[in-house]
Amino acid sequence: MKLHLSRSTDSYQINGHGPNHVLVNGIRHETSLIVLPDEVVTGWVARLETLSAEDFDVVLMRAPEIVLLGTGARLRFPSPALYAGLLKARIGVEVMDTAAACRTYNILAAEGRRVAAALIVGDG
Repeated sequence: MKLHLSRSTDSYQINGHGPNHVLVNGIRHETSLIVLPDEVVTGWVARLETLSAEDFDVVLMRAPEIVLLGTGARLRFPSPALYAGLLKARIGVEVMDTAAACRTYNILAAEGRRVAAALIVGDG
């Protein structure tokens, strides 16, 4: 049996990342964003320190099964009260640095999961 990597052209994939950018389907984003298999939401938040519960409403209304919160160049944990609405809706939340969130997003999206990567680009 021959195995090969299948690339879907009708979904969003994260192609790369760096200290101040994320590449989604070859397009460079230099501000924080939310990536889902069928949508990219730009202009999400300015910085992790300004994150509010209302910022997670943008994610909640898209009904993912899991949210990967990428907190910038290093792992930082926001207050769980900020994403309590997601937990109440039985949506899983994983907090990690943005590079790890990008890698994990691609794996889960390739599995056909309804995943949302909420990414802080740079440190804000």
